[in-house]
Amino acid sequence: MLARVWALVIKEFLAILRDKKSRFVLVGPPLIQLLVFGYAATFDLNHIPYAVYNQDSGFASRELLGYFQGSPAFRQVATITREEQIAPLIDNEKVLLVIQIGPRFTEDLLRHRPAPVQILIDGRNSNTATLALNYVNTVLLRFDQRWADDYHWGSPPAQLLVRAWFNPNLLSRWFIVPGIVALLMLVVTLLVTGLSVAREREQGTFDQLLVTPMTPAEILLGKALPGILIGASEGGFIALVAVFWFGVPFVGSILALALGMLLFLLAAVGIGLMISSLAVTQQQGLLGAFLFLVPAIILSGFATPIANMPEFVQDLTLANPMRYFLVVVRGVFLQGDTLSDLWSQYLPMAIIAAMSMLCAAWLFRHRMQ
Repeated sequence: MLARVWALVIKEFLAILRDKKSRFVLVGPPLIQLLVFGYAATFDLNHIPYAVYNQDSGFASRELLGYFQGSPAFRQVATITREEQIAPLIDNEKVLLVIQIGPRFTEDLLRHRPAPVQILIDGRNSNTATLALNYVNTVLLRFDQRWADDYHWGSPPAQLLVRAWFNPNLLSRWFIVPGIVALLMLVVTLLVTGLSVAREREQGTFDQLLVTPMTPAEILLGKALPGILIGASEGGFIALVAVFWFGVPFVGSILALALGMLLFLLAAVGIGLMISSLAVTQQQGLLGAFLFLVPAIILSGFATPIANMPEFVQDLTLANPMRYFLVVVRGVFLQGDTLSDLWSQYLPMAIIAAMSMLCAAWLFRHRMQ
C-alpha cells in the first residue's frame, strides 16, 4: 500500500513541477503576495495630510501648530483662510483632517478658560480616521502638559498612559505578517489540491487511475500528501521570512506552531479535495477554490476583528479553519503560547479536518462509481 501511495505522490509532484504554470503558481504569487502584504498591508499612518484654519493671532495657537509641524506623523498641505475652503479639501481627499482654532484660543488659555480646538476629519475610512484622531489626541495631550507646566494653568483634564502588551511599539506589521503565514498556506494548499483531480479528468488520465490496483482511499491519500508537503514548506518558509526579514519576534513554541500547521493543512486539503472531486475541469476547480477563499479570509479575523462582526456572521466563522489557525500563529509569534495554551484552537481544527476529509472521501468514492 505504501509503495503504491508513494508512487502516486511522486506522480503528482512530477505533474506539478513539469507544468510551467503550476511552478509559477507555487513560487511566484506567494513571494509577491508576501512582499506586498508585508509592506503594504499596514495600519500605521505616516505623513497624514492636514490643513490649518487658524483664526487666532496669539502665540498659543502658533505653539500648538508647531507640535503638529514637528511631528513626523503629520504633513501640512494647505492653509485655510475662509470656511468655504474646508469642504473641497476633504471631499476631494486632498487632506485627511482640518485643524480649526477659534479666534479666542490664546485669550481663553490665558484667562484659564477652556480653549476648544475643532478637528474636521474625513470619516470614509473609519479605521484610518480613528488612528488619525489618536495621533491628534497624543499631540494635544503633549501641548496640554507643556502649557500646564510652563504657565501654571493647572493639571490637564486628562492624562493618557499607554502600555501595549505583546507589541510595545504598536507595529501593525507584527500583527499582519504572521497572518500572512495562514493566508498563503491556505491559498497554495487549496490551489494544489483543488486542481488535482480536475486536472486528471481534463487530461483523461483519471480513468487510468481507476484501473490500477489502488483503492479509492490510497488514491485520495496520494492526492492529499503533495498538498500537505507543499503547504508545510510554504508555511515554514514564510515563517522564516517573517522572523529574519521582517523582524517579527517568535517567542512561542515551534512544536505548537507545527501542530497547528498540520491540523490546518489537513482541513485545507480536505476542503480542496472536496472542491476537486466536484469539479469536472480545472477552471471549475479554480473557481471553487476562490469561492471558498474569499469568505474564508474575510471571516477569519485576518484584518477585521471577529468580535466586531454581527452575531450570525460570528457563528459562520466557527466553520472556518483559518479563524483558529490565526489565533495559533499570532499567539505563538507574539504571546509565547505553547501546546497547553492552544488546545481550544486545535480541537475545532481537528474536527473540521476530520469532517472535510470524510466528505472528500465520500465524494471521491461517489464520483468514481
